[in-house]
Amino acid sequence: MVSDTLRRQVGQHFVLGFDGLEVTADIRMLIQQHHLGSVILMKRNVQDATQVRKLIFDLQILAKEAGHEQPLLIGTDQENGLVSAFSKADALSQFPGAMALGATGDPELAERVYAASAAQLRLLGVHWAYGPVADVNLDARNPVIGVRSFGDDPKNVGAFVAAAGRGMSASRIASCAKHFPGHGDTHVDSHFALPVISKSREEMEKAELLPFRNYCDVGELTTVMTGHMALPALTGSAEEPASLSKKITTDLLRGELGFEGVVVTDCLEMDAIANSCGIPSGSVRALEAGADINMICHTLAQQVESIEFVCSAVESGKLSLERSAQRIRALKASLLGSWNDILAEHNASNWNAKWEKANVDGERVAAEGYAKSVALVQEAGPGIKFPIDVGSTILYTPQPESLNRAVDDAEGVQRGKNGTVRNTATASFLSLYNALSQRAPTEHVVYWKNETEQASLAGKAIKNLVFVLRNANTSVWQLEVLNKVSKEAEASGVNVVLLSCCTPYDLMDATEPITSYPCLATFEFTPPAFEAAVSVMFGDILPRGRVPVALK
Repeated sequence: MVSDTLRRQVGQHFVLGFDGLEVTADIRMLIQQHHLGSVILMKRNVQDATQVRKLIFDLQILAKEAGHEQPLLIGTDQENGLVSAFSKADALSQFPGAMALGATGDPELAERVYAASAAQLRLLGVHWAYGPVADVNLDARNPVIGVRSFGDDPKNVGAFVAAAGRGMSASRIASCAKHFPGHGDTHVDSHFALPVISKSREEMEKAELLPFRNYCDVGELTTVMTGHMALPALTGSAEEPASLSKKITTDLLRGELGFEGVVVTDCLEMDAIANSCGIPSGSVRALEAGADINMICHTLAQQVESIEFVCSAVESGKLSLERSAQRIRALKASLLGSWNDILAEHNASNWNAKWEKANVDGERVAAEGYAKSVALVQEAGPGIKFPIDVGSTILYTPQPESLNRAVDDAEGVQRGKNGTVRNTATASFLSLYNALSQRAPTEHVVYWKNETEQASLAGKAIKNLVFVLRNANTSVWQLEVLNKVSKEAEASGVNVVLLSCCTPYDLMDATEPITSYPCLATFEFTPPAFEAAVSVMFGDILPRGRVPVALK
């Protein structure tokens, strides 16, 4: 029988998720019986500001009544851009993501963006944002990082990562640089397999580790998330995930980089862990390696079994959590204060005024970021008009195709057991259509793989063609459709504008005539990014962004 004292100790070393818009029996049990110390909220938990603020307060009251010494740490994957758990109607403003901000070349602007998003999160009761992404995106095929990264230049990425940390700290939110020691130079997604990064320590030092070194200098309210990738040159094993390696967490991150804050694992339900040592065993190994908190986002049975495994490891003397517990207590004290502080913050009489100001400030800085981020990836060739004139327009957007089934969906599509198609951009493409329709009569065509005949311009009296690409370097069928449609447009004297709405690598393998058309990049398929792109298309603003990755 595990003692209550031990359960109170071990529960602080987990951040767990649950499914629901209000307190459920599962999360109630985890907080009351297992003394869970931290909760991760995802899009499945967010309806609007009023609902999620009440949910968080109810969770805190539950913990207080269960005798928790300190309030809960409430965290979320709010990276901004496409990974924005709280960016929904009346919950949080939509802020530019990492690569869009990297395109601005302005770390000071990024600092203001992260401060603004953190200010809104704090008012809702969130204290911990699992971002920024500190990975250097060195592989154009990377299926899970891509535009979540600030770019492929380690020094620039480091400057933006540090700026993000400072911005969040200024708004009293703990940031979390991820995925240590670097998930950017691989084409394998650790949600589904264990990436093996075969780079030397010297190579890692020049690239992956540099942004984390910058981040370690930020100081207050910083945390680090370890990633599930193998680095044989650093650990001696092509099968050991970094998140479970003492050589990575204790020797490298704490010993060499000097990081003294809280370390949390990436979700242990990812296949890189679940299909190797298993989640409960991984929970023990991660803490042995030097992590402070294990993240398990979805499955109650795995959450409970993992807690029991850690209790057994502590009880047997295999695992000591004393120093780790001190770090967690210190972070909570700095972020949350006392129970009285948390309750007073929620019940503040001027909360509505603060919320209104935070939203006004957030929308202003977000608009500035989006306006500065749109980049001209490819200039117009001879005789090609750009910017385009107002006139009847046809918009081509790609078929609903899952970009990534694992990352929290940008439009709120819930994770399904059988691989639900997610991150398709369908709703966002409608916002692009609406933005174009406000300028001129616009027709919207969804083009499909292996159905190029349906994409024909035959019989259409139009002036402009806006053709959207989304990761066409891997979904090359999009270029095949574009090649056909663009030839028809050229023969009819139609102005063609290409729009890259995710990673900017779409045209790496393109040929004539595609290479003569102007191509804009937004780095994300969010409504404000599309609105900024439309303003550039029609010459209202200049394309001031610069692509922060090499297109080769």
